[in-house]
Amino acid sequence: MSAEKNKTVGLIKSILKFLLFLGVGIGILYFVYQNQEAAFQKECAFKTAYDCEGKCTETSLLNKLLTDFSSTNFFWLSLVCVAFMVSNLSRALRWNLLIRQLDGGKYQPKWYNSFLTIMVGYLVNLALPRAGELARPASMARYEKLPLDKTIGTVVTDRIMDMIMLLLVVGISLLLQFQNIYNFLSGKAAEPPKCNNPVPVAAASNALPIGWILLGLFITGLLGLLILYLLRERLRKLAIFKKIEGMAFNFLEGIKTVFSLRRGDLLQFLFHTFVIWFMYFIMTFLCFFAYEPTAHLGFMAALLCFVFGSFGVLIPSPGGMGTYQIAVTAALVIYGVGKADAFAFSNIIFFTINLVCNVLFGLIAYMLLPILNRKS
Repeated sequence: MSAEKNKTVGLIKSILKFLLFLGVGIGILYFVYQNQEAAFQKECAFKTAYDCEGKCTETSLLNKLLTDFSSTNFFWLSLVCVAFMVSNLSRALRWNLLIRQLDGGKYQPKWYNSFLTIMVGYLVNLALPRAGELARPASMARYEKLPLDKTIGTVVTDRIMDMIMLLLVVGISLLLQFQNIYNFLSGKAAEPPKCNNPVPVAAASNALPIGWILLGLFITGLLGLLILYLLRERLRKLAIFKKIEGMAFNFLEGIKTVFSLRRGDLLQFLFHTFVIWFMYFIMTFLCFFAYEPTAHLGFMAALLCFVFGSFGVLIPSPGGMGTYQIAVTAALVIYGVGKADAFAFSNIIFFTINLVCNVLFGLIAYMLLPILNRKS
C-alpha cells in the first residue's frame, strides 16, 4: 500500500506542477495579448482617422489571429516541420556517437530509439519544463539496456554543446545585427512610412541609455568577480557554491568527452551539431514565407528572430509560452513589422512547432517505442 500511496502522491505532485507551469505560460500569454490588443485598437483607430490604406477589417486582435492562422500557407509550415524533424534526426545520430563511447564501445544503440526518445522528451517538456531531459535518457536506458546514470551523462554533454552553440549564434547575431539592436534599444530605429505601419517601431519615450547600461553591467561584473575572489574560501563551504562548482566540473567533463572522440566520430559530431542549429534557424526563415506580412524578410531578420526566440523558450513555461511571443514580436518590430502582425507570426510558429511537431509526433513516438522494441 505504501508503494501505491507514494505513486499517487507523485502523480498528484506532477499534475500540480503541470498546472502551475501551464498557468504561468497562459498568464504571460494573456498579459502579452492584452497589451497587443490595446496597440491593435490604436492602430485601427489611426488608420480610420487618417483614411489609410489597409484599414482593419477585424474588430479585435483575436479575430485577426484567427484570420491570419486560416490564411497561412500550409506548404511552408509543413517545411518548418520537416526541418524540425531533420534537426532531431541529426540530434539522435549525434547522441549515438556519445553513447558508443560508454564502456569502450559496448553499446550500439539503434538510431530510431534515439530519435523516438528525443521526441518523447519534447512531449514531456511541454507538460513539465525540463522533465523531458530525464524522460529522454530514462526511455533510452530502458529500451537499449543502458546504465541510466551514464546515459544521463551523455544528455548533459549534449546540452552543453547546445549551450555553446547558442552562445556562438548570439555572438554572430550581435556582430551582424548590432546596429539594428542598438538603434532599437536607444530609440533611433527608423520609423516606417506613415500609413503602412502607424505604430512607431521605437518611440523616443521608450529610449534606453544603452551606453550607460552596458557600462554599468561591465562595472558590476568586475566588482562581482572581485568579491567572489576575496570571499572564495567562505563561498566554497556553501552548498550552492558546491553545486555551481559541480556544474562547472560537469561542463568541462562534457567538453572532454566530445574531444575524446576519434577523428571520424568527432567530425560527424560537429557536422550534426551544425545541422541541428542550421535547421533551427531555417525553421524561422521558412515560416516567414507562410505569412504575408513577414514574407519579404530575409536571413538577417530570421537570425535575430531565432536568437530572440531561443531566449524566450528558456523561461520555465510549456514550450516558452508567452515569453517566446514577447521575444519574437520584439525581434520583428525591429524590422518594421507591425506589432499585431508580429504577434500573430509568433503564435503561428509557436503553435505549429508545439502542437504539430512536439505533441502529435511526440505521441506517435510514445506509441511506436514499445512496438518497435517488443522483442526486447
